[in-house]
Amino acid sequence: MATPAELLQRWLRRQLPGDAADWLEAQALAVGDAATDRALFLAISLVHRRIGKADLALSAADTAAAEAARPGWRPAGWSLDQAARIFLLLAAGGPAARFAERLEQLFATADVGELIAFYRGLPLYPEQPRYVERAAEGVRTNMKAVFEAVAHDNPYPAEQFSEHRWNQMVVKALFIGSTLHPIEGLERRWNRDLTRMLCDYAHERWAAGRTVSYELWRGVGHHADKAAIDDLARVFDSGAPIERQAAALALGESPHGEAASILSRDPILAAAVRGGQISWEGLAAKHLSPS
Repeated sequence: MATPAELLQRWLRRQLPGDAADWLEAQALAVGDAATDRALFLAISLVHRRIGKADLALSAADTAAAEAARPGWRPAGWSLDQAARIFLLLAAGGPAARFAERLEQLFATADVGELIAFYRGLPLYPEQPRYVERAAEGVRTNMKAVFEAVAHDNPYPAEQFSEHRWNQMVVKALFIGSTLHPIEGLERRWNRDLTRMLCDYAHERWAAGRTVSYELWRGVGHHADKAAIDDLARVFDSGAPIERQAAALALGESPHGEAASILSRDPILAAAVRGGQISWEGLAAKHLSPS
């Protein structure tokens, strides 16, 4: 089975012009043999000029290979320069402590494009718990693209974040107008505190006369108490069509005693939920932005 570094090298060699691929592989050899980090820092600084920012083109077989190499790794949205930077980091290798120190130096001087690359690489770094504070820093930012580099298509938060940090990240996604469906591990990490936080956030939005993303209700059904069920009933009875579908899905997932009764108020919508005609994935595919 290929390693992530080997896969990145293979994909980059396939897509880059010969001179760019040769340069990158020469740099990878140089940084792997270097006694200091100067060569790595210089190579990473030159990537944007030597490699370019085109999309990394991956086939279904490539994404399957990524999953096999590192479960949860989803590089389908990466660019060539991002892939090249992570490839160089992995090629430099070394003890985990030195790797972490080197990476922190790179974060300290990174521009936005480099930040996105380094955060997207989180699941590939050695001794994963070393980077929890750094990942938390990434989700504290108000730069949406940087936040999403950590939060979206990245297994790191679901694997390494405490419940408190996880909950803060999910609510922050809604707050900055990001989406929830690309967050890995949502279904297994719903919890009662997060349900309460989401309902509180919905009430804040309503009080300010603002809309609530339909995705918010995805985190409510599993752990809904009476107050949360009342919120779902409100949305189910009077929300916009996509909100009503989301509320119906949440009610269908809820074990609360009143959920089924509320859902039965609309037999057509209830049948669509029970028959699988409505799903969170389907809603996300039709509505790529929160309402």
